[in-house]
Amino acid sequence: MAATPAGPNLGRVDPEAWGVVAGYEDTAGRWRQPSPEAVAAVLAALGAVEGGPPGGGPWFVAAGEAAPLAQPATVVLEDGTELRAEGSLPPDLPLGYHRVADERTGATTSLVVTPRRCRPPEVARGWGWAAQLYATRSGASWGVGDLGDLERLARLARRQGASLVMVNPLHAPRPGHPQEPSPYYPSSRLFRSLLYLDVTAVEGAGALGPELDALAAAGRALNHDRRLDRDAVWRLKRSALERLWARLGDPGAALDAYVAAGGPALEGFATYSVLAEEHGPAWRRWPAELRHPGAGAVAAVRRRHPDRVRFHQWVQWLLARQLEDAAEHVAVVQDLAVGSDPAGADAWLWQDLLAFGVAMGAPPDEFNLAGQDWGFPPFDPWRLRAADYAPFVGMLRAGMRGGGGIRLDHVLGLFRQYWIPREPAGAGGAYVRFPSGDLLDLVALESHRSGAFVVGEDLGTVEPGVREVLAARDVLSYRLLWFEPDGLGAWPAASLAAVTTHDLPTVAGLWSGRDLEDQRHAGVEPSVDGNRAACTALARTLGVDAATPVEEVAARAYARLAEAPSRLRAATLEDALGVEERPNLPGTTSQRPNWSLALPVPLEDLEAHPGVERLAAVMGGGGLGAPAGADAPEARSPC
Repeated sequence: MAATPAGPNLGRVDPEAWGVVAGYEDTAGRWRQPSPEAVAAVLAALGAVEGGPPGGGPWFVAAGEAAPLAQPATVVLEDGTELRAEGSLPPDLPLGYHRVADERTGATTSLVVTPRRCRPPEVARGWGWAAQLYATRSGASWGVGDLGDLERLARLARRQGASLVMVNPLHAPRPGHPQEPSPYYPSSRLFRSLLYLDVTAVEGAGALGPELDALAAAGRALNHDRRLDRDAVWRLKRSALERLWARLGDPGAALDAYVAAGGPALEGFATYSVLAEEHGPAWRRWPAELRHPGAGAVAAVRRRHPDRVRFHQWVQWLLARQLEDAAEHVAVVQDLAVGSDPAGADAWLWQDLLAFGVAMGAPPDEFNLAGQDWGFPPFDPWRLRAADYAPFVGMLRAGMRGGGGIRLDHVLGLFRQYWIPREPAGAGGAYVRFPSGDLLDLVALESHRSGAFVVGEDLGTVEPGVREVLAARDVLSYRLLWFEPDGLGAWPAASLAAVTTHDLPTVAGLWSGRDLEDQRHAGVEPSVDGNRAACTALARTLGVDAATPVEEVAARAYARLAEAPSRLRAATLEDALGVEERPNLPGTTSQRPNWSLALPVPLEDLEAHPGVERLAAVMGGGGLGAPAGADAPEARSPC
């Protein structure tokens, strides 16, 4: 790609040297090039200068590799052990994060010893439920499904022969009101939302007596409305936790260990939470002296409010313990969102590593003619590398905590990201390449350390060769029946198969025509031709017609999915219950209750629900079972 003359102070910068991609092939096979204005804005966001980006960053070595050394060096292992090396590194270095000090110059370099490949799932062939945890409420829930409900669902899944439960991101939203409904727009991807804490299960909670009873009754009353009131849940749980902290006191050594393991990131998150209580959650609106985590005024706040910092660390400790309890029964597969709220905790904590003049998104395609702007400031790949990828490692550890598995939303972002400049408007966007080899080495290392398998959401505009690279790293592909109803026999065994996702129609929504109606009602012009094509292909593949009841269509869809060679398969609770509304309709916000509808059936009733029983039997290899009864509801097919 030729050097671009656009923009002041850029000189004759080579965009490709900074990772800006010359062009890409869209989903229709057409070659697209970014505008000069987009390239200039992206280079400016990168702080690009002539001569290319700075060097540095960790040294990655495969386990068992005797990598050559130019000079004698001292290798300092994670546990503090020192080894002298000359000529080459010892081939038996343990997996982990070490340091290498050049004996001649004294210069030190981070050393990452990686297995290169992720840990595969323990089961040769398994299945599980995909659940929006906030929607999976029990009679004991305080208005939203919580980690106690997750444990109950995990127990049910195990009894049904399942080996996993997939859940939406559990990340922490910005504190206070209003609570952000989307789990994919978090304040922090390193820490979790207190909305998911089962307050009544906190050790010693009974000490509150009538106080807790009153709060619990108010929380359970919220279950009468299918639409979630997150603000009310926040107020109730925050009040209960503050009273428990005051009554129970600091747990001491147990919390100390968690705080030590959490390191500066946990301290930073807790400090942000304290500052947000006084100044609001949007850190760019704080007094200037508090806008950077390294400022002296921020350290002074920590010294003045140690108990409050400790409180927020305690809440995260409770969440981590409850998540681990749920993961004892089946593999809990957490979802790692692709970005964070620019006004939230992570953006404040890692602001020096972010590119704030642009936002992450996706280029236009046949499903989104205008493209997608996700609103997240991306990490600058060069500054991230210079920081030894610390935020990325922290996010992986949070998502893999307790073992089980992790789903990397938009895993293609490890290879390249589509950046959309804020100015000039209408300039379009450009892809920026990321150090995928380094990032995948870190994914593999953290996978082995935690025992978690890795699923990569590899849908959308997929660059040639990316899926092959992921497969070579033992990252499971993510395949959908909606997109490939006739081709699932060719799906790789190293994949997780599903019928749909949170952003796509449910079986009942597609078959009844309700999803098209929802889109029109929300002001979204639906792709009628695409919907008809998907419905027709599904009907042909399943051998159903307009008279087939929805529950029979769902059972046949999952029976078809069970035939896939995929190592893992997932069924949504929405499809098991015949829910017509999809959890989220992309491109809408206030037009509909995205991420805010509970399942129509409480968790206690799932086990005996005929739809749940039937899909569990189908996914477990028991066949279609009994067909729908004569009184089963019929559906008007949109085909």
